[in-house]
Formats: sequence, C-alpha cells, structure tokens
Amino acid sequence: MAAFWMITIVVAASLAFISVMVWLENRRQEREAHYRNEMAQRIAEARDPAPLLAYVRELERIAALRTRTKARAAGVITLAVGIAMTLLLFKAAQGTAAYLVGLIPLLVGVALLILSELILRPRIPAA
Repeated sequence: MAAFWMITIVVAASLAFISVMVWLENRRQEREAHYRNEMAQRIAEARDPAPLLAYVRELERIAALRTRTKARAAGVITLAVGIAMTLLLFKAAQGTAAYLVGLIPLLVGVALLILSELILRPRIPAA
C-alpha cells in the first residue's frame, strides 16, 4: 500500500513540475514577444522603414538559425541512439534480425541531418 502512495506522490510531483516548466517557458516567450514588439514600435516611430525591415530580417534569420541548430542536434542524438540500439540488439539477439529495429531511429537521424543541411540551409537573398 505504501508503494501505491509513493507512486502517486511521484507522479503528482512530476506533473506539477512539468506544468510549472511549461508555464515558465510560455511566460518567457510572451516577454520576448513583448520586447520585440516594443522595439519594433520604437523603430517605426523614427519614420524610416529601413531599420525596421533590417530588424525584422535579423529576427527571422536568428529564428531560422535556431531551427536549423535544433534539427541538427535532434538528428545527431537520434542517429547515435539508432547506432547504439543496432549494436545492442545485434549483440543481445545474435542469429536473428532484431538489430534491424535499430535502423528506424538511425534513419530518422539521417533524415533530420539531411533536413538541416539541405532544406533548412540559409538562402542567399536576391538582390
């Protein structure tokens, strides 16, 4: 009976922690959006649209760079998990084709790396 209560407490604490972390992340994103909008308003009040356009382009460039970096990291991690899983299953279940299951995350990692290097690479803007 004590194990049931312990599991209940751990699950409740974990869910509370996750909800607080999600709330904090949303709050941070709202704060960043507020500061970006405030900066855009200040630049727009200068009556010259060139700095505002440069500011918006820079924000877009930074967001694209973050997305590409996240895709690279996810691809490398998933690739490593696929390699480790393939090797583990090859040694654990010798004589069977169970190691082929490890090819699933391995190929997902390769696809993420291809995505980050070919599709998400920065484009040179037309002059």
